[in-house]
Amino acid sequence: MKPAQGAKAEAAAPETNFASKSVPRHLARGAIGFGLIIGSIALVPVAGPATLLAAPLALLAFRGCPTCWMVGLAQTISRGRLERQCVDGVCTLTKAHTAAKATDEPAARTNVPAASQ
Repeated sequence: MKPAQGAKAEAAAPETNFASKSVPRHLARGAIGFGLIIGSIALVPVAGPATLLAAPLALLAFRGCPTCWMVGLAQTISRGRLERQCVDGVCTLTKAHTAAKATDEPAARTNVPAASQ
């Protein structure tokens, strides 16, 4: 028996979230992570190779790697502004209609010519 198309689409796109609660908090994590990496490499001539032990701490600040941090930055900035909709295995990214969500009413059609409404 084959799974439904919607179930297959959800299995193909797991919900990985690297976002922070706010953009300033996310930028602070990035500053700490990049500071640890740059500082650990820059201090090798002064303090020796033991300073490289600070570099893995950057992975904690990045919640993985610098790429994970960049993905999290995009997620943090777009949080509440974009939403993903999956229908029949095809996922699209659209603007979120926050007013419609708050009142549980259908969203008003914007940017649609009057002739096509």
